[in-house]
Amino acid sequence: MLESLIDRIKDRLVAYVKDRYEYSLLQVVAEQPPRVELGDLAFPFCFELAKHLRRAPRRIATEIVQDLPDLPGVAKVEVAGPGYLNCFLKRDDVFRKLLQPPTDRPSRPESGKVIVEHTNINPNKAAHIGHLRNAVLGDTFGRLLRSAGEQVEIQNYIDDTGVQVADVVVGFKYLEKKTLEEIKALPGQFDYYCWDLYARVSSFYEAAPENHELRGRTLREIEEGEGETAAIARYVSRAIVRCHLATMNRIGVAYDLLPKESDILHLDFWSRAFQRLKDAKAIHYETGGRNRGCWVMRSGDFTLHGQGRPSPPSDDSGHEEDKIIVRSNGTVTYVGKDIAYQLWKLGLLGMDFFYGPFHTYPDGHQAMMTNSDANRDSTEPDFGRGERVYNVIDSRQSYLQNIVVTGLRALGFHRQADRSVHFSYEMVGLSPACCQDLGIRLSEEDRRRPYVEVSGRKGLGVKADDLIDRLVEKSAAEVQARHPQLPAGEVEAIAHSIAVGALRYFLLKYTRNSIIAFDFREALSFEGETGPYLQYTVVRINSIFRKVEELDPRFDRRSLPEFMDKPETAAFLRQAIGDDFWTLIYLAAQLETHVRVAIHNCEPAGVAKYLFNLAQALNHFYHRHRIKDEPDPVRKGFYLALITILRDQLQEGMDLLGISVPDRM
Repeated sequence: MLESLIDRIKDRLVAYVKDRYEYSLLQVVAEQPPRVELGDLAFPFCFELAKHLRRAPRRIATEIVQDLPDLPGVAKVEVAGPGYLNCFLKRDDVFRKLLQPPTDRPSRPESGKVIVEHTNINPNKAAHIGHLRNAVLGDTFGRLLRSAGEQVEIQNYIDDTGVQVADVVVGFKYLEKKTLEEIKALPGQFDYYCWDLYARVSSFYEAAPENHELRGRTLREIEEGEGETAAIARYVSRAIVRCHLATMNRIGVAYDLLPKESDILHLDFWSRAFQRLKDAKAIHYETGGRNRGCWVMRSGDFTLHGQGRPSPPSDDSGHEEDKIIVRSNGTVTYVGKDIAYQLWKLGLLGMDFFYGPFHTYPDGHQAMMTNSDANRDSTEPDFGRGERVYNVIDSRQSYLQNIVVTGLRALGFHRQADRSVHFSYEMVGLSPACCQDLGIRLSEEDRRRPYVEVSGRKGLGVKADDLIDRLVEKSAAEVQARHPQLPAGEVEAIAHSIAVGALRYFLLKYTRNSIIAFDFREALSFEGETGPYLQYTVVRINSIFRKVEELDPRFDRRSLPEFMDKPETAAFLRQAIGDDFWTLIYLAAQLETHVRVAIHNCEPAGVAKYLFNLAQALNHFYHRHRIKDEPDPVRKGFYLALITILRDQLQEGMDLLGISVPDRM
């Protein structure tokens, strides 16, 4: 609401300047003055205009104020400082508009589709806590984009032909010597079984050199797509993907499309991309040296665009494998297949997958999966062809992501390369206290660290489902302590909502470039900057409305907008909305602004911080005023309308973060 009003004010100012001074403003920026008594919006465009007119900015601002026609929603305009135009909004108008039922979200079909690719867990074992940060960031960013009217497609890339899947296949076929039927008959959680098997394969490789050679052979057999090895890989990857979907659904994360890497190979996506890269001389065949027989993208051919670091020197052995596009044995590296996938996502490949339904969510939404067989339940939905693409991948993959973008540029797709964004993030560790709670044994050195790095090689792997289970367990204990008479089913539902809110907010409140240490006590606290604090704030306000309705059965929250329009209430509003109340109202009006900024900066943490500030303001108001016991009916109606606005904006923002509000806490 506020953003659309600001846009209308900007349009009016641009038209005025064009008409009076015959000058087109390059950009109209709206700033917020440092104090509420200075106004609500500050426009500095007089400084730009001063260069054109060769006059002092304040003199121009004074001239404009004296002649400026009425601006939409603006009560008055004043000159401030050396030449700012400060606007004071019509407070009662803003208040009434915020109180109105929400309108449909805007739609921006002209901006084209936005593809957000996230989660991307290797389908070889159970998801871990680092994958949760990826999924929550990607899911939340998709929600923010949709709230801004964007057409969003959520993809989860399935690397079903990679080394990790090959290692699990090696474990089943050569270490445990199991047939496909025996694998299918395994009891229990399949992703947990594969978690342990994957760890054992490392020791199997170390036991004898010939064992390690099995990895390369298995990779080739998987890529060829025929025979028992490929059949085991297909079963393992699909079974693990189903486990991953179930895990992510527990925290409210869903997908539209699951593109498989094997289909990129079998449908010759890679072959076409490979030929294009060779024709453009973007890759080179090495005839000597350590990369003999490989197709590589040489380090001198690219720089780390937008990463703030120079490209590595040509003799940087630490990145030799990263630059290899096709290995000497003919297998394609991850980055090679990702170039082909990126070309498809941007609608540049001239080829398409076949598709079929893979998973149906409880709300009926279907996650589709690509396939390479036109006769296997194929449908033809409109996937891919994104105008913008956000790739949610951790910061350790920055170098590889840059090679993918460089491949696009080498093929002449500079505009599309600019719109392929690496949405990077740092790792998630665990606090020492959290490790102890999860039964992880730590060294004395690790106990003294601020966080413990999760590492399967060190025996510090934390499965995502185990973490969620523990959060639910702790939440249930708190709910039962507060409400011992609640039925078990209701306790479980409330505990799940609290656990998910705690987890998602914790993973979102830090900026993406922050290394975070997850801690149960911090995440689940009902006080401070946490998800449960936001939830408890809304639950508390909802309880006020229930009590008011109990005291006055005639009261109906839905009638508050009409009550605010009554003559006696309108007169009260014009006098009552002083700076203290206006600060709350204006804060509540800024949700859309923070969403826009979060999208522009690719930083959902800004929305999380805003919601915490809003919850704090709502709690402070609640403690300062006797809302349900206020004797003046007009003032009481105003208070109830104000907390309705604050509550509704807070709850809408929480929806964007994927945080629900339980009935009680």
